[in-house]
Amino acid sequence: MRIYNTLTNEKELFEPVEPGKVGIYVCGPTVYKESHIGHAVGPVIFDAFKKYLTYKGYDVKLVINITDVDDKIINEADELGISTEELAEKVGAAYFEAMEKLGVNSIDFYPRATEHIGDIIHLIQQLGERDAAYAVGGDVYFDITKCREYGKLSNRRSDDQREATRELSGAGKRNPGDFALWKGAKNAEEIGWDSPWGRGRPGWHIECSAMSMKYLGEYFDIHGGGIDLVFPHHENEIAQSETATNQRFAKYWMHNGLTRVKTKATGGEWKAEKMSKSLGNIKPLTELLAEYPPEVIRFFLLSTHYRRPIDFSDEAIEAVRKGMMNLYRLLERVERLTGEEVYNTTCTIEKLKEQSNTPADQEFIEMVTQAKLRYLEELDDDFNTAAGIAVLFDLCTGINRYIDRQRQEIQARSEAKDLVLEGARMLASLGQALGLLTGPLERQETGDGMTDALMELLIELRAEARQQNNFTLSDAIRDKLKGIGITLEDLPDKTTTWRKE
Repeated sequence: MRIYNTLTNEKELFEPVEPGKVGIYVCGPTVYKESHIGHAVGPVIFDAFKKYLTYKGYDVKLVINITDVDDKIINEADELGISTEELAEKVGAAYFEAMEKLGVNSIDFYPRATEHIGDIIHLIQQLGERDAAYAVGGDVYFDITKCREYGKLSNRRSDDQREATRELSGAGKRNPGDFALWKGAKNAEEIGWDSPWGRGRPGWHIECSAMSMKYLGEYFDIHGGGIDLVFPHHENEIAQSETATNQRFAKYWMHNGLTRVKTKATGGEWKAEKMSKSLGNIKPLTELLAEYPPEVIRFFLLSTHYRRPIDFSDEAIEAVRKGMMNLYRLLERVERLTGEEVYNTTCTIEKLKEQSNTPADQEFIEMVTQAKLRYLEELDDDFNTAAGIAVLFDLCTGINRYIDRQRQEIQARSEAKDLVLEGARMLASLGQALGLLTGPLERQETGDGMTDALMELLIELRAEARQQNNFTLSDAIRDKLKGIGITLEDLPDKTTTWRKE
């Protein structure tokens, strides 16, 4: 397996620090405003990454932090007239609920900054012992000149560092680029904790260093987050962590692309712009999950390579939904044909080979086998979920084609039926390696009794038309229903089902 390491700007062979075990730390949200789709990107990607590593046999520990003390939280709480604790708890609860719906269920720890003040103070003291941290009044800063390799992740020149950190300038700082490790409380009412430097609270960067080392050790495998965190956040994490421990911090750095909003310009052309509050183009996760099933959102986020920007639009999500439904329809089709469960079961190539009796069977087995190999190759190539999902669609097409060509064989020969079942189980198990296709979709309400009765009548009229070879009428009924979002499916047993698209 090879992953792109931002630290070296190269794809590297993945070799864990400790063979067989993987530690991953991902920067999570600052819980001061309602979460939007951009906040779901990292958790969904790294949850899927952990699931895939587990599928490959690794023992994985995944940590995503929660920043629950910050200037933004303090300012928002003041505006709302509530405490920072109340705000962080409210926003955090909504975030966790959204993650659960999106299938982000493999996170081992969600550490909160406020729960690790002791660890943060201890790390700052370590830096002080190395003369890399110094106090100015009630504040404590990191001296970037004490880190010889400062800038190695972002490749920033000293001039860039000064420009990017100008807003952090404060009286008494040794260098313009020095950043805060501890911020003294401005008044008695402001949230804070006692420390050797007076009452105050931690800086943003030191929180992640302390929490990642608390749960994964001073040197661990993968540090992840959005590409916008490379500088200054991740650069500063490296500087303070490696200065404190005198060893390497994280072996691999994986950064996901940001979310952009795709809209139509005046001339009708599509344009993508950054998702931001100032542009008013942010869609809260609660609204999105009310409009689309969680499976669709997860599928959408994994349908783009994790390092590329995700272009969000209702049209893009709808296109993904339609494609995803093809996979679910196939799995439903196989369950109807075989009467067997395809989810929560495993499929092995060996079992398929045991049931090879005809050239068509052998061709089918080869197709399924090659699909699995291609799928693993794509995911092993820098976790290319977009290409992996494309393989799932190819496998779906191949299974449907076999069913169409061998329809009578499947009904008459148990071996052919078993092959179809095992092929579908392979499709489901590969999807489940990313947290997809974990079970049948919840059935949508088909309507009230009147709607059901009308659909039964239309299906009956269409069946009579077909029996009378009036295919013009039968096709017209099917096409007009499709035009209003209703799909008819003719089954091998001569019955017909319908569903809303």
